[in-house]
This record gives sequence, structure tokens and C-alpha cells, in this order.
Amino acid sequence: MPKALYVHVPFCEQICHYCDFNKFFLKNQPIDDYLECCKNEMKNTLEKFPQEINISSIYVGGGTPTSLSTKQLYTLLEDIRTNFSIDDQCEWTVEVNPGSVSREKLQMMKEVGVNRLSIGVQTFDEDLLKTIGRDHRPEDIPNTIRLCREVGFENISIDLMFGLPGQTIDQLKHSIKQLIQLKVEHVSAYSLKVEPKTVFYQRWQRGNLHLPGEDREADMYRVLQEELTNAGFEQYEISNFAKPGTQSTHNLTYWENEEYYGIGAGAHSYVQKVRRINHGPLPKYMNSMKDIGFPYLEEHEVSMEERMEEEMFMGLRKLTGVSRTSFYEKYDITMDHIFGDVIDGLKEKGLLQEKGDRVCLTKKGLLLGNEVFEKFLLATD
Repeated sequence: MPKALYVHVPFCEQICHYCDFNKFFLKNQPIDDYLECCKNEMKNTLEKFPQEINISSIYVGGGTPTSLSTKQLYTLLEDIRTNFSIDDQCEWTVEVNPGSVSREKLQMMKEVGVNRLSIGVQTFDEDLLKTIGRDHRPEDIPNTIRLCREVGFENISIDLMFGLPGQTIDQLKHSIKQLIQLKVEHVSAYSLKVEPKTVFYQRWQRGNLHLPGEDREADMYRVLQEELTNAGFEQYEISNFAKPGTQSTHNLTYWENEEYYGIGAGAHSYVQKVRRINHGPLPKYMNSMKDIGFPYLEEHEVSMEERMEEEMFMGLRKLTGVSRTSFYEKYDITMDHIFGDVIDGLKEKGLLQEKGDRVCLTKKGLLLGNEVFEKFLLATD
């Protein structure tokens, strides 16, 4: 049963050029009605799928959760706290944009129980911030982190992007240097992916988006690994680095193929071996909640074969990889019986290695993760 909860706030004051998450301009949206629907979804979900264990991680993402007023955000967080049984040591994360959160809002979040912030920095370069459609300035980043520290937040994560249009390695190094000076606990670093229905996709189709090539992007990734490792971060997943003891409990839920609740427009959930996707458009989400009490667009019962595939391609994102023992305990069959030939082939290519009981990516495999994961998706077709 789920031990994690994701709640989606789909409102933004600015739409970034690269973002394909479910989001809408904040102005003139029915926010209070939306929050009421989220509360009802929580209640109905727990009636249908009662908790068996306390929630150990909560992630409130978006969109921009802090685009809500302090009162509105309090309503949402309090509804979470009221409806779910939450572990005393729960990791509770809320996404924050630099320069857009007040001391009052931070203090409210701290008092409710939020103990981790994920700050959408992306880059410390002013020109690149404009290029990707962000509305904060470089100086907003340290100011926001300083404010978070003053309020008492001791676990702060930063999102960083590389492979941006026109980005140089020197620009990336500058961002990493600035990041290290801020002494945050966690870094999520992602290469730009041009997704449909984004501004960048439209520019790419017109031939107006000039991106670093694959080789330059790989060089950037190596620089990122080296600089963050030298600064005391431990890479524990393809895109994630943490100071000791601050790995993201919530993200590990996904990579370890565990179940989780998902609340809100466009949210995904995985409960009782069924993956569900909620309606994304606000009218469809809200009308579905009002008409039938559940907002599901799709429901898919995950077969044993699919669960084993997911165990491999998600688990291999972690640097510790996938345990043979754990695999057998979950599925009552050995990893080698299902994937032995695939594993051997990837080892021959230098993409996989074995460390004791575990199968994991090599350094080369970290750069070519998608090539590895595809092999497991095809393995049981």
C-alpha cells in the first residue's frame, strides 16, 4: 500500500518555455473550487483505498504551489494533514520559485509540517533565465535561500538544468560554483528535453532553437558530476545529488517501484497494482470530481511482467541499482531467469556492471541510460 503522497498545484504566474507539466496561468482561475475538489479527492481516495501505513513522504508540486495565497496554500496543506495519517519523520516537500515566496508563507508552511523545499533555480545566468522564460533574477536565488534558512528550513533542494539553448560549459560551471556557495543539501540536475506543447518545441519545429549537441551535453554532465562530487555531494541517481543523509525519500519511492497516492489535476497514482492518471484540464478534473467523485482519465492494472520491467528500468536509475535478492522477494522469480540475456548483453557493451548482489549502471551507462532502459522494456514483449 502507498506510503507516499503527491499533490499537484497546476497554477503558475509565468509559463516557462520548456515546461510540459500540467499547468495554467494563475489569473482568473477557480482556485478555491479546485482546492475543494482536491480535498474531496483525498477523502474519496482514502475511503476507496484506506491507509495501511503512515505516509512517509509528501511532495506538493506543480505548477507553482507558492503562487497560491498564504490562506489558500494553508488550506491545501491543512487538508493533507487532516485527511492523511502522517509519520512523525515524514519528509514533506513543497516546490518554491526564487523571489516569489514571502516570510509569512514560509513560516506558515513550517508550522503546518513542511520540512523540505525544492527551489526551481535552473540556472544562475541572467541571460539564460530569460531564454528559458523564467521570471526570477540570479540575485533572487541566494535571497530566497537566506529567507528559508532564517525561517528554519534545514533541508533545501535546488533544481538545475543543463543543455540549455546557447549554454556553454563555462556558464554551467558558474552556476555550479554559485550553487555550492549556497550550501544546499540536495541538487536535482536535468538536461533539457524539448517536449511537445511547449514554447521550445514550437521554436524547434521552426528551426529556431539552437541546442548543444549530444557530445557537449555529455561533457556538461561529466562536469556536473565532478564538481558536485568534489563539493561533498553524493550522486545517488542519474540526475540527483545529495549531501550525506539527505537523499529524497519521495523520489526514491518512484525509483524503487513503490506505490503512492496522487491528488490533483493531471496527477498520477499507483495503488493496489493499478496506475491511474487524473484528468488534466481543470474543467474536466473538477466536473469529474463533482459528478462521480473521482477524476480518473485512465486506469491500468500493471501486470507482473510490467512490474518486473519497471523494477529494472526505474531501479537502475539509482547508482546502487537493483538487488537480486529484493527482486526475488518481490516477484518469486530470479532476475536472471527473466532478464539474464539482456543483462549479459549490456555488460558486454560496458553499460551494466555487478556489485555483489546488485546490478547497476556503469559510468558509461549513466550517460546512455535510455539505451539501457529500452532493453528491459523490450525484454518481455
